[in-house]
Amino acid sequence: MVINRIKTIARQIKQETIESRRHLHAHPELSFQEHQTVAFVEKKLRAFGINQLEKKAETGLVALVEGKNPGKKTVALRADMDALPIIEQNEVPYKSQNHGVMHACGHDVHTASLLGAAKILHEIRDEFEGTVKLIFQPGEELIPGGASLMIKDKALENPKPSGIIGQHVMPMIPVGKVGFRKGMYMASADELYITVKGKGGHGAMPETLVDPVLIASHMIVALQQVVSRNASPKIPSVLSFGRVEALGATNIIPNEVKIQGTFRTLNEDWRAKAHQHMLQIAHGIVEGMGGQLDFEIRKGYPFLKNADALTEKAQQAAIDYLGEDNVLDLDIWMAAEDFAYYTQEIDGCFYRLGTRNESKGITSGVHTPTFDIDEEALEIGSGLMAFIAVNELKN
Repeated sequence: MVINRIKTIARQIKQETIESRRHLHAHPELSFQEHQTVAFVEKKLRAFGINQLEKKAETGLVALVEGKNPGKKTVALRADMDALPIIEQNEVPYKSQNHGVMHACGHDVHTASLLGAAKILHEIRDEFEGTVKLIFQPGEELIPGGASLMIKDKALENPKPSGIIGQHVMPMIPVGKVGFRKGMYMASADELYITVKGKGGHGAMPETLVDPVLIASHMIVALQQVVSRNASPKIPSVLSFGRVEALGATNIIPNEVKIQGTFRTLNEDWRAKAHQHMLQIAHGIVEGMGGQLDFEIRKGYPFLKNADALTEKAQQAAIDYLGEDNVLDLDIWMAAEDFAYYTQEIDGCFYRLGTRNESKGITSGVHTPTFDIDEEALEIGSGLMAFIAVNELKN
């Protein structure tokens, strides 16, 4: 049976997959700067015997693994390759050698797993019909998102996949388990950049000032009604401000206050309305209190919706591969992912790979300087992706 063959090969190449992940982890590159990373990926694919390769979006790569009757059907597998601007605090042999850059979101795992899946699929290419398209993309962490650029560069064409599968590490799920959710899964994400302008001066002379700190404080509080009083309780929404910069002092009122935040939701119609609500409320408060406002909304990734049929088949494949006890149902997740761009074009399934191991002290969340994984997850990460692809081609 093909499932047993895949499991055997995944186990045989486990150490190679781990070594690939460790190399990538030690040599992280920021979004759209993944030149060494994509060169490593290309070298590995060619070593496997996979030579149908095409560069996309400068630091992206698409490869084809053709089975028998390659034109029958195509399914895509995707991995992102970029790292984050974080100083790693893990003391491990594969610690980042690029100070200030770290694979703190598991993209090294995603890339190594897809490399492993590629090798498995190439070795069993006589045992399935159709084509598997491997998409190694740059820049998931940075707007406009590498997925959007890969699509513009025709990564989903020639051949066009019927569906696309992506996986992402999940440090809340124990190693050995995976999680799925069909339908609405992840939120859209917009970045907010606000400047409140006033007239600064001495803190002891408030009558001569237009205090942007006070104005900004009222505005931030008032903007919370966008979610609490304008959004339907049935639509998940989050409005958060993570940076407020008022460079005054105990007795100095600055001329301006700069604010940064994020807005996230799972409904595109409401998303557009919320943007207008935010602008109206902010302008009303700021200008009503005598200030001036610059309010930029940088529209980010759309919401991510997993196609029902594709996700059901992928989840059943995971049950067949890992056992029902190791396949979890997931809740909505208000983080964002540029994989969503692919799901706007074709059917998609984005699932989670468990990487947590409390007995080894591996519990840190993504985007933290101590994030790491239990590398036992890599055998599953490569084998399961290959099996889901073969199973989808069969249907």
